[in-house]
Amino acid sequence: MAKNIQFELNGKKVELPLEKGQTLLWALRTNFNLTGTKYGCGEGYCGACTVIMDGEAVRSCGIAMEDVSGKKITTIEGLAVNGKLHPVQQAFVDHDALQCGFCTPGMIMNAYGLLLKNPLLTREQIIEGMEDNFCRCGAHKRIIEAIESVAGTSKV
Repeated sequence: MAKNIQFELNGKKVELPLEKGQTLLWALRTNFNLTGTKYGCGEGYCGACTVIMDGEAVRSCGIAMEDVSGKKITTIEGLAVNGKLHPVQQAFVDHDALQCGFCTPGMIMNAYGLLLKNPLLTREQIIEGMEDNFCRCGAHKRIIEAIESVAGTSKV
């Protein structure tokens, strides 16, 4: 008999059959059709698959579904409320902090995770905290400016 796994996803209790070897990334994309979380490198290096698990930014491509049981997961789709973008999402729009958009969900989720830990991030802390999320288009300057615009506010 297949074991089911239960966890909270974007504020809702969910359950799905546990598949051997399935990662959180692929469960989000295939079982829940949440395709904002991207497959980048598959090795946990690029940050395209970043989600929030129990208040921490994690690389979902390296999280086995067995380790998700009872956890709270937030994806890029879970940040907006009632059709209103989260302030970090809005800051990315306002600062044109994207080009192709592929890395953007992971960038936003990593930034959100950093701000959850410390809403008063300095520019240096933002740069250091975002260092391992890759953008091939070169929008890093605007990404940093977007995060700076939210840091130190009560918007997070």
